[in-house]
Amino acid sequence: MTLLPPAEDWYAVRVARDEKSWVMVATVVCLSLYFWMIGWHIYGKQNPSSISYRVTPSEYMQMHTAWVQRYRIGEENGVPVVAPPPGGVVMLLAQMWRWAPVVVLQKGQEYTFHLASVDVLHGFSLQPVNMNFMVYPGYDYVLRFRPTEAGEYVLLCNEFCGIGHHTMTGKIYVVESATDVERLRQQFQSPTQ
Repeated sequence: MTLLPPAEDWYAVRVARDEKSWVMVATVVCLSLYFWMIGWHIYGKQNPSSISYRVTPSEYMQMHTAWVQRYRIGEENGVPVVAPPPGGVVMLLAQMWRWAPVVVLQKGQEYTFHLASVDVLHGFSLQPVNMNFMVYPGYDYVLRFRPTEAGEYVLLCNEFCGIGHHTMTGKIYVVESATDVERLRQQFQSPTQ
């Protein structure tokens, strides 16, 4: 950077051939990345749907509570455990500082996830499948998920949401069959039920 102003008619000086080449290369790279981004959005496997609904936190909390009561099979560390039917709806609630409830899904079945926050901005990160999404309060986000492997999946908040952010986790158990769901029902059965 110079401290002196440029010479008069500096814009009339011809650009060198190698500089023109680099400008062309940069333009081609930028355009190809732009079109690749559009293609990846259409054909990529990790893109979330664009379905979302406006919902007040209290409305979502009521729907979530009714859904949990309908499909509840027990409790794990004070958090309800639910097992929706194969191909059904999963209503996950983000609230400082936890994801609720613990969900039991069957391998190979597609589920419709509804995600909502009732307080502040949270992040939805489903590991190990690396599914990431931002969850703003006042919206119900709809995502589709088909687990392909049985095991324990972890939900993490990947947006800083306050002092307890590092403790904001949740679980999804993916089982092979309905008999495994029954086994988990017996395992998580709380004494008050």
